[in-house]
Amino acid sequence: QVQLVESGGDLVQAGESLTLSCVVSGPTFSDYIMGWFRQAPGKERKFVASISGIGGRTDYADSVKGRFTISRDNAANVLYLQMASLKPEDTAVYYCAADHKPFSRTFTTTRLDEYESWGQGTQVTVSS
Repeated sequence: QVQLVESGGDLVQAGESLTLSCVVSGPTFSDYIMGWFRQAPGKERKFVASISGIGGRTDYADSVKGRFTISRDNAANVLYLQMASLKPEDTAVYYCAADHKPFSRTFTTTRLDEYESWGQGTQVTVSS
């Protein structure tokens, strides 16, 4: 079981950039597919991006493709989400999540129900 702590959420203006971080404690960070999800007020939690255990494969929601970049530092046990050209519709609580897949280090998953561990979330607010 891993513990995840997100940080970096803030209030920004449309068009600005922001980077979220997720520090992961627990064994063998590279055994985990990592993902970012977000939940806007009154809406369901939705997939944003995911990255394979060794970092070679990434997936993105269509709504963020080309603007957001997911990355990981396996030596430091940190997951990142670089967000550029932010829009008001990006406003949400952002969660990082971990999916334990020690034998699938080159795979990713977009499915929320595949992820066993979740952080507490960090608020991103984009004003117009």
